[in-house]
Amino acid sequence: MTQTITENFHMKEKIFTSLEIILSVILVLKTAEAHQPVLNSEKSNSVEEPYIIEEPEISKAIFAELKGEPHYYRIDSNTKFKFYAGITTPKIDNCPLTKKFSFDVLDSDFELIKKKNGEKFNWWAWYEKHGEKWYWIGPEVGEKFKSNRDYNKGTYYIRVFNQNNTGQYVLAVGDIESFPISVIIKMLFTLPSINSAFWDDVTCPEAKIHNQ
Repeated sequence: MTQTITENFHMKEKIFTSLEIILSVILVLKTAEAHQPVLNSEKSNSVEEPYIIEEPEISKAIFAELKGEPHYYRIDSNTKFKFYAGITTPKIDNCPLTKKFSFDVLDSDFELIKKKNGEKFNWWAWYEKHGEKWYWIGPEVGEKFKSNRDYNKGTYYIRVFNQNNTGQYVLAVGDIESFPISVIIKMLFTLPSINSAFWDDVTCPEAKIHNQ
């Protein structure tokens, strides 16, 4: 009898936790600049095996970490499309900004179309109130999280890098909000992992050095 009561309690606890996550997702979707959160866990984001960005006009926030090499993203479009890309990085508590990221937009022959130098950019802090997370906002190809230019059909690459090619960043692409049920279900699983890896379990770089 006691075991049955305990099992029922844990079941209700799981249901309430799931409901809390769903409510959190709904709140995130109410933001003015809502992006589909995507965790880039690819082992290779090299020029030979770039991360493929599908539907480039659909807004996505791609969470990733440089580990010694630049990351390459590829866009293939059969039609003319509105292009947007911007770089941000998680802001941890009162930690200073220690990693500034840059990105290049390249054509199919890897010729430079647009260069965004994060080292020369005046990064600014932004609080996303519904997700309750802080970001450092870096340079963008666009204006205020929106596209301001059309790109012809074809293949394009985005190269993300910094001085030593290390650190966590968020690549925002597209500016059209779209959240079909399949995406919402996926977010229920990816958001906890993203929050843990990019905010909850992260300390200031100074603290990491001090504890080593």
